[in-house]
Amino acid sequence: MDPAYVATHVEEDRRHWWFRGRLAVLLATLRRVLPPGRLQLLELGCGTGNVLASLAEFGVAVGMEAHPELAAAARAAGLDVRPGRLPEDLVVEPGWADAVLLLDVLEHLDDDVAALVTACRAVRPGGLLVITVPAYRWLWSGHDVALGHRRRYTGRELARVVRRAGLSVVHASYFNTLLFPAVALTRGWKRLRGDQRHDLRRPSPVVNRWLERVFALERHLVPRVTLPFGASLLVVARR
Repeated sequence: MDPAYVATHVEEDRRHWWFRGRLAVLLATLRRVLPPGRLQLLELGCGTGNVLASLAEFGVAVGMEAHPELAAAARAAGLDVRPGRLPEDLVVEPGWADAVLLLDVLEHLDDDVAALVTACRAVRPGGLLVITVPAYRWLWSGHDVALGHRRRYTGRELARVVRRAGLSVVHASYFNTLLFPAVALTRGWKRLRGDQRHDLRRPSPVVNRWLERVFALERHLVPRVTLPFGASLLVVARR
């Protein structure tokens, strides 16, 4: 990642509309797909822990993060975050987790299949993996470069990676669909201008709240139906 982006990420990931809207969609999905009872959850590539902190709703949550500054911010918030990097490391015992989350992680890695194979070792037989990635190569922009992305995915491409890792797809959907036209126009305009900066610049409080609410409306849709397009992809897979 661009060091300038890392500093911005630490500052914004609990306030920016994209992180807050995505969190609403993820939590609604987890409430629908996870079994009842107190569970053990592992988030690989947990960043500063904005999602990890919310996983306490479901049980015990452990995070793994390779970037020292992001991990330090998560630990400062009182979260159990352990150093490690995919596909080499696994910070829990094999089969420890009822569910493993890889949220906007696979696109950063050279070998996404190997990373999923490692993640599979952490989850019990019959357990779930919840995966999100950015969608569509044609949306590539300076934002992806600043974040250290290797690729963006279509639904078919992500499903193929999941199956190559030995997993079965339980549910899949695009998301960030309602705001997709604005995202596509913004990325296209940035390419025309040669703008290589990341997109994580928070708008005014009123606009930020409005964008969050629009994005968060998808929490009523994504866990239940397959949206046909969007700026991101979500897959729930079973070991």
